[in-house]
Amino acid sequence: MLSVISYPVFLVSVVLSLVLSISLFPAGWFEFRPEWLGLVVFYWTFRAPAQFGVLMAWCLGLLLDVLEATPLGVNAMAMAMVAFLVLTIHQRLRMYPLPQQCLVVFLLLGVSQMLVHFIKQFLGADNPGFSYLWPALTSAILWPLVSSILDRINHKLG
Repeated sequence: MLSVISYPVFLVSVVLSLVLSISLFPAGWFEFRPEWLGLVVFYWTFRAPAQFGVLMAWCLGLLLDVLEATPLGVNAMAMAMVAFLVLTIHQRLRMYPLPQQCLVVFLLLGVSQMLVHFIKQFLGADNPGFSYLWPALTSAILWPLVSSILDRINHKLG
């Protein structure tokens, strides 16, 4: 779809996703906060697979680990996994209609959330249940909005 990317749009989207990832959220809604960095990693890996890949996703995940004060490498591994999985299916994903893309976003970010949850459980966190999947669902719901905004801005500035 987009062959030329605007690097300022890329940089702003990454910084904005990192800020939104650590921003304050109402206490009752905290578990529903979308996986902003996961959405941005998904978007840029999907739209520009030649310029954005596993290494960039890993670096951004490492930065998120530092910002969230989580064990180093947890989010880095999860974001690298999301980028790898998007890279493996990005050509087929381009043919999917938007509802199917939302389902893929939910599945890939859900797997990412499961990985992070498993590692945190292994390290001693106490969070039983499947509430860790809410960010994947809210991210899938926001995917059409995020992708259309980034597409429009990238198209104008790219």
